[in-house]
Formats: sequence, structure tokens, C-alpha cells
Amino acid sequence: MGKFSKKTISSNWFQGLVYRFIRLYASTFRLTVENEEEWMDYLKKGGRILLCVWHQQFFSAIRYFKNYKDYAPGLMISRSADGDLIAGVARRTGWRPARGSSSKGGKSAMMEVVSHLKETGLAAHIMDGPRGPIGKVKAGAISIALAADAVIVPFYISADRAWYFKSWDKFFIPKPFAKVTLRYDQMIRLQSPKAESDFEALRVEIENIMIKELRSAAA
Repeated sequence: MGKFSKKTISSNWFQGLVYRFIRLYASTFRLTVENEEEWMDYLKKGGRILLCVWHQQFFSAIRYFKNYKDYAPGLMISRSADGDLIAGVARRTGWRPARGSSSKGGKSAMMEVVSHLKETGLAAHIMDGPRGPIGKVKAGAISIALAADAVIVPFYISADRAWYFKSWDKFFIPKPFAKVTLRYDQMIRLQSPKAESDFEALRVEIENIMIKELRSAAA
């Protein structure tokens, strides 16, 4: 990516344009939201929620997630040029990006999300992003949830018509006017692990829960 492209992606005017396009495009979706009430009730009573999704599926939730702007939720985003664009869109949606990933700045970004989650009660995490491999739950989400005493709520996106990219995660974007379903799973309460093997067992448990939906979306 050339210097001009990086400069353009980081510019306010370009990020604002992309944000408005996403809002307009996603408004064509015939969206159904399922199982939101349980975790929202828990949040309103003072609980802490970490919403978790696969990288493949996050695009379709961007417009709807503006509904949570009053909580100013936290979200960990990489320091890459693509991350600059995603962070710009996230800010306009009312979210607070913490910049970092497993390859660069991850620890400080994770602690920023933990601090923010303790303060506001709501954050989100992309489980296998930004580089994958696909369907692999990384340790970050578990560490964040445990440190903030938060429950994990996986969510999934499906669409009756979509384009799939030739990317590492088979990223998909629903076609205009597609029937799109945003479904929240049950809250997952974590027990503090006593050993490294217990931590890995937690990670695998959540991965096994979420991988079924990823396979279903790819079918």
C-alpha cells in the first residue's frame, strides 16, 4: 500500500465517507435480531458484557451496533492501515477503539479494553482477527473477560444472500436487501483458571461453541 493510500485511508473525509456508505448500504438489510434481551437486562443491572464474533461476520453488525453508543463500548483494533479505517468507522458509531493486536501493541490495548469494560460494562472482541487463522479463538478474549469479571456473549451473523471474499476468513457482505439475522448466544460465565491447562480448556470450550456457527455459515 503506497503512502498516498495510507494517507487517504487515515483521513477524516475518507473515513466519514466509508461510514456513511456502510450506514446507507446496511439500511437495505431486512434485519432480524434474536436473543438480545437476556444480556441487555444483565448489562442494565450492572453486569459486564464482552460481545464476541468471528472476523468473517462483523461487517453486518456495524450499523445496528450504533444502538449501543450510550455505553461507549470498547473494541480492540489493530494498528494497521486497515485498522485506521475500521477505528474511524467505530468512533463514528459511538465505540472507543483501543489500538493493538497480537502482533503489535496487544498488551496495552487489551488492558485499555479491560479498564474501559470495567467503567462502562460493554465491549466487543473479534475472536480470530485480524489475521486468523479462521475459527481459532485467541487467548485475548478470555483474558479480557476474566480481568474485567465479564461474561462472554457470542453473536453470529447469517444472510440468505451474500458475497464471500477470497480472504483468509472468507469475509462476507450480505447483498442489498438480503434477509440478515443477528443472533446472540447464551451468556458464558467464566471460572478463574487455577492452571494453564484450565485456561486452555476455557478457550477450547468457547471455540467449540462458536465454531458450529462458522461452519454453518460456510455451508
